[in-house]
Formats: sequence, C-alpha cells, structure tokens
Amino acid sequence: MIKTILIDDEPLARSILLEYLQSHPDFDVVAECNDGFEGVKAIQQHKPDLVFLDIQMPKLTGFEMLELLDDQPQIIFTTAFDEFAIKAFEKNAIDYLLKPISPDRFEKSLDKFKSNFTGSTETKIKKTSEQLQESMEEQSLERIVVKNGSQIKIIPIQQINFLEAYDDYVKIHTTDGMFLKNKTMSSFEKQLDAKQFVRIHRSFMIKVDQLAKIEPMEKDSYIAILHSGDKVNISKSGYARLKQVIGI
Repeated sequence: MIKTILIDDEPLARSILLEYLQSHPDFDVVAECNDGFEGVKAIQQHKPDLVFLDIQMPKLTGFEMLELLDDQPQIIFTTAFDEFAIKAFEKNAIDYLLKPISPDRFEKSLDKFKSNFTGSTETKIKKTSEQLQESMEEQSLERIVVKNGSQIKIIPIQQINFLEAYDDYVKIHTTDGMFLKNKTMSSFEKQLDAKQFVRIHRSFMIKVDQLAKIEPMEKDSYIAILHSGDKVNISKSGYARLKQVIGI
C-alpha cells in the first residue's frame, strides 16, 4: 500500500482527489489536512510515500510547510496558480496539478509518481528534496518559518535585525529574540531582498534599516552598530557592498 496524505484547505478539492483515488486501491489515504500545521503533524506521524499538497493555504503555505520537514515524502502539488507552480516546481516536484483537476491529468500524475516510486525510493526522495530546496532558494522571502521547541514560529522579515552563521544553522536575531534555522547564509542571501538585507561579513547579514551607524576599527575594518544595540563586524568586501546599498 502507498501511504498518501491530502493537504488542502478546500474540502471540495480534497474530496475530488479522494474520488479519483478510489479507482486506485493501492493508494491508502491515511490523513486529510486543512492546513500546513496539520500537514506537518500528519507527515511526521504517518511517514507517507506521497503527499498531495496545495500551495496557497492560510497560516502556513505549502512551501513553508516543506521547510519544516526533516524527511520529505514525494510531493504532487495541487494549485490554482499555474505560473507560480510552474516557475517554482516544474523540474523538482513529482508533478503539479492545476485546479480544477481533470481525471485524465490526475492519472498522468499518478503514472509519474509510480515511475519514480519504483527502484531506490530513498535516493529519489533525497534528490527531490534537494531540488525543491534549490527551487525555493530562487524565491524572495517575506517571512521565515522556524521550529521553536514544539512550537512553530513565523517570523516576518520586518522583525529581523540581523542574521548570524552558526555551524550548520543560522541565528535569526529579531525583535522577539533569537531563533535557529537549519539553513545556510548563502541560501538566505539568495532569497532575501538585496535592497533590504546586506551580507556585511562571511558570518553576518544585517537588515539595512536597522543600521544606526558605522564605526571604524582596525585598518580596513569596521563595525556596524544597530538600533537594537548589537554590534556586528564588517569585512572589507562587506563594507563595499554596504556602501553601495546605502549610497555612500
């Protein structure tokens, strides 16, 4: 049996998928979820082989939900936003289905999944996960989702003061405190708006409007003083990037 989960905030959309899956007894729908929070819990509990995932959902989008998963199943996206899904996931997810979903298109999607499901499933899932991560790095972030103990914290980028590299993680320093995200500084640099965030050092990236002043240190080195009172080192190359952004 192929364990399957449906994640969509529209009951009608889930019912259509259920109806289509009735002619495929080898697919066992182990959970239906109304939003991304329920989806994360269901995936962690059931460890499905396949997830039908909507992109635009309240509280937590499909993209953000994927970032919270340690072990990602294979994904078929279901969305009403064709150009967004195509640009982000055409080459990465198993497939995407545009609503309203026709029976023929659904069958073709299942065929794609089955061809990927045979063989070394673990390898294929890992490859898909890596591809999805690369795709998400091309998008501009408006908020960051992190795990805070057993809670999920959504951080609007407006609340960020600066980012700090920390081994395999990044420390996100905000007005509400510090949070850890299992992600690289390079990926944040690609995703965050370059007009709002500047990488001023190999280990630091600041939000430009949080900069209070720049003080010289040793030769060719500076330190950024933020409105929060934090002091952040600026490298020579980082200083050049910062000057370009703030226009000095």
